[in-house]
Formats: sequence, C-alpha cells, structure tokens
Amino acid sequence: MSYELIALLMFSGMMLMLLTGQRVFAAIGFVASVATLALWGTGGFEIPFNAAIQVMNWYALVTLPLFVFMGYVLAGSGLADDLYRMVHVWSGGVRGGLAIGTIVLMVLISAINGLSVAGLAIGATIALPAMLSRGYDKLMVTGVIQAGSTLGILIPPSVVLVLYGMIARQPVGHLWLAGILPGLLMAALFILYILIRCRLQPHLGPALPAAERAAISRREKLLLLRAGLAPLAIFALMIGLFVKGVTSLVESAAVGALSALVVAAWKGRVSFAFLEDCAKKTLAVSCMFLWIITAALAFGAVFDGLGAVKAVERLVIGQMHLEPWQVLVLMQLSFLILGTFLDDTAMLVIVAPLYIPLVRKLGFDPIWYGVLYTITCQIAYLTPPFGYNLFLMRAMAPPEIKLVDIYRSAAPFVVIMLITLVIVGLFPQIALWLPKLVYGR
Repeated sequence: MSYELIALLMFSGMMLMLLTGQRVFAAIGFVASVATLALWGTGGFEIPFNAAIQVMNWYALVTLPLFVFMGYVLAGSGLADDLYRMVHVWSGGVRGGLAIGTIVLMVLISAINGLSVAGLAIGATIALPAMLSRGYDKLMVTGVIQAGSTLGILIPPSVVLVLYGMIARQPVGHLWLAGILPGLLMAALFILYILIRCRLQPHLGPALPAAERAAISRREKLLLLRAGLAPLAIFALMIGLFVKGVTSLVESAAVGALSALVVAAWKGRVSFAFLEDCAKKTLAVSCMFLWIITAALAFGAVFDGLGAVKAVERLVIGQMHLEPWQVLVLMQLSFLILGTFLDDTAMLVIVAPLYIPLVRKLGFDPIWYGVLYTITCQIAYLTPPFGYNLFLMRAMAPPEIKLVDIYRSAAPFVVIMLITLVIVGLFPQIALWLPKLVYGR
C-alpha cells in the first residue's frame, strides 16, 4: 500500500469519526495512534508521546488560560452592561443606531477577550432584548450579534491566532497586529451595511424616540464615555507592552488577566464564588484546547513521517501544474466546506500539517495566510448546517426567534465576510502593513 493511500485512509477515517459525533481530539488522536501502531509497531507510541512532551515545552501555551480567564472575568464584572449603555446612548439617535452600537461593542469586547463565544453571550443577553423591545427587526438583530461576535477571533488578543502561531511556528505579535486592520475593515463594512439597509428600510432599525434621547443630559453622555476607557486601557497596556518588547507574550497575558481582576474589584464584583466560576470555565476551555493541540501534533507527525506533505506538494505543483493563486483559492474553498460541520480549531489541526508547508512552498506569507484562515473561520461560524454561532444563538435567543430566522439573518453578513476575505486576499498589505511598521517585517 502506498504512503499516499495510507494518508488518504487516515484522513477519511478521521472525518468519518468526526461525522459520528466523536470529540475532535478523540477522533484525531485515535486515528494517529492506530496509524503509528499499524505502520511502526509498538515503537510508534513515541510519536504521540513526543507530541505531548512538545506541548508541555511550549511556554507560550500559558497565554491560553490567561486570556480565557481575562475574558470570563470581564464578562462577569458588569463591564459589558456599562459598554452597551454607552453605545446605546451615543448611537441611538441614528436609524439602526443600536445595531451599529452593538458592532462597536463587539469590537471593544473583542479587544479584551479573544473568543467569539463571550461576545455572543454578551450580545444575546444585553443587546438582543434591548433592540427587540425598541422595534428592531429580529433578523437584523440576530444577524448583527452573530456576525459582530466573530470579530473576537480576528481582533487581538485572538486565541485562534495564538493557536495558529503555535502550530505554524509564526510570531504571535505579528499575527495580532496583522488582524487589527482586517478586523476593523470588516466591522466598518458591517456598519456600512446596517446604515444603508436601515436607510432604505427604516422599520428594520428605528431611531430612539426624541423624548428618550432628550431625557439624557450632555453631562451624563460624557460620563458614560468612561465605560469605554477600561477595555481600551487594558488593550493598550497589554498589547503595547508586548509590542514594545517590555513584556513577553506570557507576561502580557498576565498583565491583561491582572488588569481584568482590578477592573472587577473596582466594580465590586470580586468574590470567592465569582473567582471559582471563572476558574472552572477557564480550566474547561483550556483543557479542551490542550487536548486538541496534542492530538493534532501527533496526527501531523504521522503525516510528516509518511511524506504526505511532499506528496501533496508534488500533486498540486508538479502534476496538476496549478498557479499559486489557484492553489490558494482551492485551500480557502476547502476551509469553507469544512467549516459547515467543524469548528475553527478542528479545521486548523486537521489541515495545518498539509497547508502550512504548502503556503511556504508557494511563496505566500504565512502571517497573511493566518489572517485569511481566521476570516474563513469567521465565515464557518455562520454557515449552516453546523455553524457554531448559529446554535449558540438558538440556545440563547427568545422563543419567537426560530432556527430558520437565525440562518436567514446570517446570510448578508456571510456575504460581507466573503467580500472582506477577497479584499484582504487581493491586497495583502492590509494585513501586513502594521507588522512591517512595528517589526520591520
């Protein structure tokens, strides 16, 4: 049996196990372990063992629980309520203003969280009832919250970009900076869509009544701006110290987590029960990521031992004679297809052993490709039948919002994400300008 056929059987077996509902790390790790035993006997056990040792040697992985903890602390501190009150007051007088304010809120939450799920939970519990009570269209509301929350995996401190950096052996600082402008571009396109749509169809997002706006004094509006200072200060302190070289990546994450605790204590939210809840949630998420990374490294080691990476390179470059941009388009299309039934981490660990070496071979910048991958993950969060955010929204939405409404609401924002993907693909400097400015890359 050829090595190419063995690699194909491994990949097919893993996909079959995933379709049966097995956990991602279990499916990947099981296939990797069985393959090592079948190919190299008991000596093959060294491959998954070495993968576990490699994970323990990645000091940068300490950032994962720190960033996740920071997000949970800030989410539970009540900071999100203050932020939404701020954007509610300042943007409510515009048609679709609350939806626009929700996008701004999601940008701020993304800058202090790094995960999509926190933004979605905050939007569903705070922004969704507020907009529905003021006559906003339910499709507009759910679409805005789902799309806005995906910005958390693109705008730093993105946990997804941290994972990509570890697996692709790329500096996380470069990846974070590369995600800022594409993330802001996507947010701006979301806002532009909301403005145009609500201008043409005012009933989708009516402005706040004049009496309600008049009830808020200018002094009160100015005082509300203080709510935005905390997340901006945490972001500037954490990212600024890291980019300037004052702190390492892990130290920067620790600064962010400590700053979040200070904010929560200042708001009087810190208690033993609060810290215990945040710690338990952080442990659950961190363990999931560590198991997935360990399984992915083992799977990738087997693939590398089989020479599958070289086989793929020979196929697409030597035999199919495809141009580099054609290969890039095919890779992104495969991500979009995988995204209909897998989450972002699963997609990365499944195809990283094949795609990342191919990206380098084709002459593409792996930092830029990391941004393209992350945007594709955002699209995957909103694409049926198994989009991650679709089901989270269904679990948190009121009964009058059906699953079909949630699917329909995501469609225009998926189109906007695809437009952003094309723009960043055609103009790589949108992603690479900031890393080059700061690091000279």
